[in-house]
Amino acid sequence: MPEVFRHKGFRFHFYSNEGNPREPVHIHVESGDGTAKFWLRPEVQIASESGYSRKTLAELTWIIRKERDRIERRWNEHFSG
Repeated sequence: MPEVFRHKGFRFHFYSNEGNPREPVHIHVESGDGTAKFWLRPEVQIASESGYSRKTLAELTWIIRKERDRIERRWNEHFSG
């Protein structure tokens, strides 16, 4: 379960086994309050969530938009190697 980064108590990661065929690039977010999964393309959007408020989901969406290049780079490094 490669971790991409942490921010304010949130853990941003993906799983090494992302389906067969592999799902498109996305990121999972976990904290003590909940979990969520976000698609990165064509735009950052929530795929699923549990436990987060609308305000928190909006903040997570903003963070992921800001860090999308880093997330995609880490994804590509992991799955191409």
